[in-house]
Amino acid sequence: MLTRRTFMNAAAGTSLALTSDLISGIARPGQLRADIAETPPAGDSVQRIAIVTTVWKYQSHAQHMGDRFLVGYPRHGRWHQPPVKVVSLYADQKPEGDLSGQRAAEHGFTVYPSISQALRCGGDKLAVDGVVIIAEHGDYPINHKGQILYPRFEFFEEAVRVFEQDGRAVPVFNDKHLSYSAEKAAKMVEHSERLNFPFLAGSSLPVTWRLPAIEVPWGAELEEALMVGVGGSDPMDYHALEAMQCMVERRKGGETGVRSVQLLQGDAVWKAGDDGVWSWRLLEAAFARSDSMQGLSELDSRPQDLAHNGELPKLVPDPAAYLIERNDGLRTTLLMLNGAVQDYTFATRLKGGEILSTQFFLPPTPNVTYSACLIAQIERMLLTGKAPYPVKRTQTASAILDRCLESKVSGNKRLETPDLNIAYLSPHESFFGG
Repeated sequence: MLTRRTFMNAAAGTSLALTSDLISGIARPGQLRADIAETPPAGDSVQRIAIVTTVWKYQSHAQHMGDRFLVGYPRHGRWHQPPVKVVSLYADQKPEGDLSGQRAAEHGFTVYPSISQALRCGGDKLAVDGVVIIAEHGDYPINHKGQILYPRFEFFEEAVRVFEQDGRAVPVFNDKHLSYSAEKAAKMVEHSERLNFPFLAGSSLPVTWRLPAIEVPWGAELEEALMVGVGGSDPMDYHALEAMQCMVERRKGGETGVRSVQLLQGDAVWKAGDDGVWSWRLLEAAFARSDSMQGLSELDSRPQDLAHNGELPKLVPDPAAYLIERNDGLRTTLLMLNGAVQDYTFATRLKGGEILSTQFFLPPTPNVTYSACLIAQIERMLLTGKAPYPVKRTQTASAILDRCLESKVSGNKRLETPDLNIAYLSPHESFFGG
């Protein structure tokens, strides 16, 4: 049976979460503000949620996140039990190792055969205070761009249909991308605005700890930004794009939308750096924050020199550069450098020349302590009725990835993106590190 004790034993290493201030080494901006304080429940009520997922098995996103609602999670140096109760579940697939029935029996909720029944708890009216959509993992088709066609949009549409039929809407969280499709992602945001319900989405990377614990100053003027990521295309490039987005959206004027994208591969990546399309100096700053340099134990040469002498291309045989130009002229670049590093780092140059850089810290699996940081933000939305940061952050990252992969399959062409005029302001407060 899943209990707090068995969860703690399974989550070896969660002490990392309990000592996040020690990990970061310095107090982060706004450390004494309400964004890290315990959020009081709305009155004395417990928020009833439905979880809608693809699969619930060990180390799936549904297990990592759902278990935290069931038994709690480490937060601010103590064990936190959220005033949130899972009352229903829909699981689209039940492969070998399925845990949905076991969790339901242990914690007293019901697994329903459809999304509408889960949201109505078997009755004829919406019977939950929030919906958590976790459509990651499972056996789904893959399109020509290499995107797994997870049914996030379809799950969301089912929830919206219930809202419309029952005349009431509740907060919704959507794990990771809004959709593999920029068009579907836009429709999801439109639905939330039309029905006026809180909508939060994304992954743990923007809200995990940072080393050092810095934030782009709100309203700063940025000259250029660069992110370094690792892993396979869709989903890992999505994580890196979203992390970069949570930093650059804080610039003066907020996010203005995306003018063009281009995905380069191979030697064209290094040539683009030499041509000034992206900054070697920012790559140096990002590399300097990495704890996992592979074959480059010390950064005793500039990355540009390592590229020219063949050492960097040897480590990274298949580099990729995601070139994203914003409507306000800001150039942003994601470099996927599998083989050189194993973590996610960011660097930006402010107007005047100052460079800021950090690592988005991800403790190793299987404990996934950083997911607790994300659950804290979902809990905040459920209790306050407000999303702590804009869903358009996730929409922007989702759309950029879709268009960059389109560039890739179109021969790495530069694509104009007039449809990505997604403008929004980020919150002044910081929301990271739990």
